[in-house]
Amino acid sequence: MPALQPGAVDDNRACWLDEAPAYVPGPPLEQREVADVAIIGGGCTGVSTAWHLSRRFPDRRVVLLEAKALANGASGRNGGQVLNWINGVETDEPEPAQRIYAVTSSGIDLIAELAARARLDAGFERRGCIEVYTTARSADAAQARVERLARAGIPLEWLAASATGVHGAYGAVRDRGAGRVNGVALLRGLRPVLLEQGVAIHEQTPVLAVDEGPTIRLTTPRGEVRAGAIVLATNAYTPALGYFRGGILPLHSHVVATAPLPDPLWAELGWTAHDGFADDLDRVAYGCRTAGGRLLFGGGGNDAYCYLAGGQPVFPHAPAAHQRAFAAIERHLRAYFPAAARAPIGHRWTGTLAITLDRVCSMGVRGAHRNVYYALGYSGHGLALAMLAGRVLSDLYSGDHDPWRDLPFYQKRLPRLPPEPLRWLSYQLYTRLTGRSPRRR
Repeated sequence: MPALQPGAVDDNRACWLDEAPAYVPGPPLEQREVADVAIIGGGCTGVSTAWHLSRRFPDRRVVLLEAKALANGASGRNGGQVLNWINGVETDEPEPAQRIYAVTSSGIDLIAELAARARLDAGFERRGCIEVYTTARSADAAQARVERLARAGIPLEWLAASATGVHGAYGAVRDRGAGRVNGVALLRGLRPVLLEQGVAIHEQTPVLAVDEGPTIRLTTPRGEVRAGAIVLATNAYTPALGYFRGGILPLHSHVVATAPLPDPLWAELGWTAHDGFADDLDRVAYGCRTAGGRLLFGGGGNDAYCYLAGGQPVFPHAPAAHQRAFAAIERHLRAYFPAAARAPIGHRWTGTLAITLDRVCSMGVRGAHRNVYYALGYSGHGLALAMLAGRVLSDLYSGDHDPWRDLPFYQKRLPRLPPEPLRWLSYQLYTRLTGRSPRRR
């Protein structure tokens, strides 16, 4: 088979944009608005919350404010996998495992429902994702665990090394209930649905200040919103609004994607019938086969991630500064999939994760007037959880907390990170000395 011809690399543009319809952001807010609920952020959390609230409370005014365009942040700059489980929570006990799997699976069900309801081609598939094990010892332990969980009715299966398609793997766990989605196509495709349900959407509208009270005032560049309640749907950007500064680490994750690959090369890569994969290493490597036939790949080592001093959530676009990171990611890609040496890279970009010290996310309500709702800290495991968050926050807003009290994320108190500049210095020292990410288990 002849080598593919390399094309121009579209730097800092996620491949998901090329696999979604053209989109023009809506106009910014240019007046004063009054709302029952104002949602800050137009990613998965914000859009899902707007959808749930506007359906459940059609008589209430819901306003969504997005700094740039829907799916501009991590919801449109991610690895594409929609996964079960909650990052940072591990259990072999059948009852809690069944509960967590069922709840997170309902987040994936919601993605399927919304895509079907809006008749969207959001690149959604649910053929399963695999977690690859890189040592004989970790593989043996994983195989025993998956057998226990499978007996409890959780749809997991063990794959032999030869079935993974990943060079150097000792085996893998396949979760048949996981899959992939194009967050850009999904969220932007849902805008007409939200508008029809009465949600006011103002894109190109960053929130500059939040003044709490019985009525909360949000200040934007050319307007303001006064609302009885707000939803912080800003994940890694939340500390910039003055919230969760001690609990959220905005971590920049570099990602690459190949040009669309022909089926014979996919066969040569050894990619089996699944949508995505991740490994078991601390600096997790992950990949996804997109609907457009691209191989997306990220992680694999320290160079794939970056923390900026002060927790700056926006990574500066300076291609020269990215070269080492992307070169390291591409080496790791070729190590796992040797045939990828003949696959030209078509996109390189950076997305921002909201990392918590124990990797467990939090959803709840806070504030002196109990009118600040939030869901954040997904720690790289957020597409399904963020979509689920809309249902959680809608319940909390209605006063119904009972369905969620037994979940690890409910009103979760985030472990404290050290203050700056010690935070930045600690991160640099720890990652360089250990090759691992700081984490409290």
